[in-house]
Amino acid sequence: MLEKKVALVTGAGRGIGREIALTLAEKGAFVVVNYQGSRERAEEVVREIQEKGGNAAAYQCNVADFSQTERMVKELIASYQHIDILVNNAGITRDGLVMKMSEEDFDKVIATNLKGTFNTIRHLSRQMNKQKSGRIINISSVSGVLGNAGQANYAASKAGVIGLTKSMARELASRGITVNAIAPGFIDTDMTGVLSDSVKEAAVRQIPLGHFGKPKDVAETAAFLASDAAAYITGQVIHVDGGMAI
Repeated sequence: MLEKKVALVTGAGRGIGREIALTLAEKGAFVVVNYQGSRERAEEVVREIQEKGGNAAAYQCNVADFSQTERMVKELIASYQHIDILVNNAGITRDGLVMKMSEEDFDKVIATNLKGTFNTIRHLSRQMNKQKSGRIINISSVSGVLGNAGQANYAASKAGVIGLTKSMARELASRGITVNAIAPGFIDTDMTGVLSDSVKEAAVRQIPLGHFGKPKDVAETAAFLASDAAAYITGQVIHVDGGMAI
């Protein structure tokens, strides 16, 4: 399905990013497992891919840093000659009510979630233009569609990702490059694992399907958007949220 493709997945050391990396590798792609903090987790993902017969490599880069991201993209292209799939998954949260939110917490979330997405696209789009092909998949959130109290910074960053997705889809379509977003709802990850039982119960009541999703639900959607089967889909936001945003 994705044989001979090279995929870069940002923030791939855990959670949704990890599952996307594993799934793309299962379908034949060589996967670059990007991470910022934990080299150990990223290398564990690489080992798991290799143990299953796939191919992968870990690469450290803070995608919120414009120059670091430029260097990463140049080095990856030098090593692999082409990058066919970009999954912008790297993201952080710094939740809190706006009246108490620090400027630093607002800026950090925007820098990683939104500017990080811009940085990778900015530096990789030139190569994809040369290739006259590419799949860019940006991970947004149901919070970026509906908003969420206590997450103004996160919701703003993820809404920005949707606007960036649609704009880039228009800019890059003539070169055979598709750009889409996935907006996950409540997914069973470390991020939602810290929620109290009462918060989880309240969240489930908002989900028509009545339960949290799994990282694999998002990963399979990403794999579809990365495949030839999705060649005529661009500028779209795919909701993987159990019906929350209906």
